[in-house]
Amino acid sequence: MNFSRYFPGNHMFRAFKHRNYRLFFAGQGVSLMGTWIQQIAVSWLVYQLTNSALLLGIAGFASQIPVFFLTPVGGVFADRWNRRWILLVTQFMSMLLAFMLTFLFFRGDIIVWQVITISFLLGCVNAFDMPARHSFVNDIVAGRKDIGNAIALNSFLFNSARLIGPAIAGIIIARSSEGVCFLINAFSFIAVLAALSAMDTDDINILQLKRQHPIKELMQGLKYAAGNRRIRNILAFGLMIGLVGMPYAVLMPIYARDVMHGNAATLGFLTGAAGLGALTGALFLARKKDVDGLEKIICATCMIFGSGLILLSFSEIFALSLVLMFFCGLGLMLQMSSSNVTLQTIVDDDMRGRIMSLYIFAFMGSAPFGSLIAGATAQRIGLQTTLMISGIICMLAACIFFLVMKSGEAKHR
Repeated sequence: MNFSRYFPGNHMFRAFKHRNYRLFFAGQGVSLMGTWIQQIAVSWLVYQLTNSALLLGIAGFASQIPVFFLTPVGGVFADRWNRRWILLVTQFMSMLLAFMLTFLFFRGDIIVWQVITISFLLGCVNAFDMPARHSFVNDIVAGRKDIGNAIALNSFLFNSARLIGPAIAGIIIARSSEGVCFLINAFSFIAVLAALSAMDTDDINILQLKRQHPIKELMQGLKYAAGNRRIRNILAFGLMIGLVGMPYAVLMPIYARDVMHGNAATLGFLTGAAGLGALTGALFLARKKDVDGLEKIICATCMIFGSGLILLSFSEIFALSLVLMFFCGLGLMLQMSSSNVTLQTIVDDDMRGRIMSLYIFAFMGSAPFGSLIAGATAQRIGLQTTLMISGIICMLAACIFFLVMKSGEAKHR
């Protein structure tokens, strides 16, 4: 069935012609909505329980630090095992953790360290889920010509949930409680589990290669990445952005309450504005017919992201902050997705899981340390100064990446 015919004259949805991808897209759509609802509820609950920017940073650190240690291992597993079965296990474990968080909340005596512990366990699950999920796109979209479009549509889906989920979470928290958000997320995993179970496994290509010791395979992946100039530069750039840029989201509860003088709904709208910007960027990327010029887009959009953070640090007007969050979301999403598409199109199939795990390690593995640094810095010198410094460093990193990229192009002429 040629699903793309339902969108006449438009190549934006060409990945939908693959049945397994349509199932994956639908299941993930429901699950991601629940994930964003829970994420906002967790950050709001932690800040309400503690009134501490440092503990908010620690909560972000706990959920992200497993990515630093375990994602490279998850990449090896994604290259060795059936990725669909890995996803079935990780999504089921995530559902159990969401139910556990719901139970603890409604029991009535939840404490911040219980929330942090569950966030840590969820981070461990994600360390194996994310490399498999990113690599799985290549399994369910036959042929490289549709991979870029599928990745862009995944970004569209992720950021649609990021746009709608936080707003829903803010309303639910204001009218009910964080526990309802946790319960909604727990049930949302049923959709993705059903989608994975319904896939036509005959259409999923599993590499049948002679495998070596996992540590040796991990070292092969690192050597492969270090030996490719484009991969090496993208990963180094992502490491810097993950450290100083991405942790801005962890500080948003402080910004919503102490700078905007708002509540959970304010946080939801701010996060939703960033989601709208990211959604806009995803639509732009989905319309792109090829991968030419993506590295220039990475540089330009990082400049947009950095300047957005700097201006946000000065804003105390809610409407202006929404606009600035839009551009922060636009810039961050485009640089991450452009990096993803570039890596997916240049990497060898038998290295895909390991290289995608390094991509996740770069952008997200450094984020827990960034969350700790950002939380401690905001506690000492203030939130707005912290945002300004982060923005300046991101813009400098973009300039360095551009110069390195041009230098590499000059050498290959």
